Amino acid sequence: MKALVLAGAVLSGLAFMNATPVNAVSHEVLEYTDLKGWKNDDHDAALSVFLETCRDMKDPEWRSLCKVAADQTNARTFFELFFKPVLITDGEPMLFTGYFEPELDGSRSRSGPYRYPLYKKPPEVQNGSQWLSRAEIENSGALSGRGLEIAWIDDPVDVFFLQIQGSGRVKLPNGEYLRVGYGGKNGHNYKSVGQELVRRGLYQPHQVSAQVIRSWVKRNPTEGRALLQHNPSYVFFREVSRVPADKGPLGAMNRSITEMRSIAVDPKYTPLGAPVWIEKGGETPMRRLMIAQDTGSAIKGAQRADIFYGTGDYAGRRAGETRDPGRMVVLMPIQKAYALLHEVEG
Repeated sequence: MKALVLAGAVLSGLAFMNATPVNAVSHEVLEYTDLKGWKNDDHDAALSVFLETCRDMKDPEWRSLCKVAADQTNARTFFELFFKPVLITDGEPMLFTGYFEPELDGSRSRSGPYRYPLYKKPPEVQNGSQWLSRAEIENSGALSGRGLEIAWIDDPVDVFFLQIQGSGRVKLPNGEYLRVGYGGKNGHNYKSVGQELVRRGLYQPHQVSAQVIRSWVKRNPTEGRALLQHNPSYVFFREVSRVPADKGPLGAMNRSITEMRSIAVDPKYTPLGAPVWIEKGGETPMRRLMIAQDTGSAIKGAQRADIFYGTGDYAGRRAGETRDPGRMVVLMPIQKAYALLHEVEG
């Protein structure tokens, strides 16, 4: 993934998403008049975000459109002239969730309240191989004293959620910021602690959120530690010094993502870098053109997206409240859009 390893973990991971079954995939080419609210969006903002990553797309047709996009003075006209809206479905209902970049309080050294480390990946941990579980790492002190600490945080629950999110900013005592990104994992599959609380009968599925889990762990410190260790997955970090603090974290395309314009998708169905029109329902409906610049292990299916809400607690609250129906429509280069239809017909 992405820098944000679960595409919003709290949010996606705590949404109890199971792997989407493999169903028949269908493609329907729509018109822009079919897109609710299309005329009212800020297409220039979407085009600016599109330009952030389109040059990194490998497909020649996409790269050609990227060159054209750089010279556009009318963003809406550009999208309407060169793309067709394609509704891709796989039999599963649309689900929008949200993710964000946490902001933690921490220090470069262990002192005072800063007692919980963020670790770099140990050299013996190999990608794709299973290493020690979360409980084994934390209970044995396997990483202690090895010089792997990037920073020390004041709250162990913040560390846990940062591992789910995969990246974040650490505010240092002098007011400066340190950004960390995904640096690897221990090879164990993620298990939802929210789902575990439901299994124990403590909450109903609709009641569980990041805030609820955080509150429960703080009220029950001993049991809370064991609850967090129910998730055997453990994420390591790396310092991301080349991304300024005023820019978003790196997404799956290794570029900064943008608040309320970037989404995480399943690249099996939606090309990374593609414009995606979203029509989110729920208490806070949303109609806007987003760019698919991220992925996540909980984001599976043609109608599945994680909306990036930005950095900090407010963004986290908004992301945590997002679990809504709707639909998403991928804007595809015209020839590719119709080629998809021929593939299905064939």
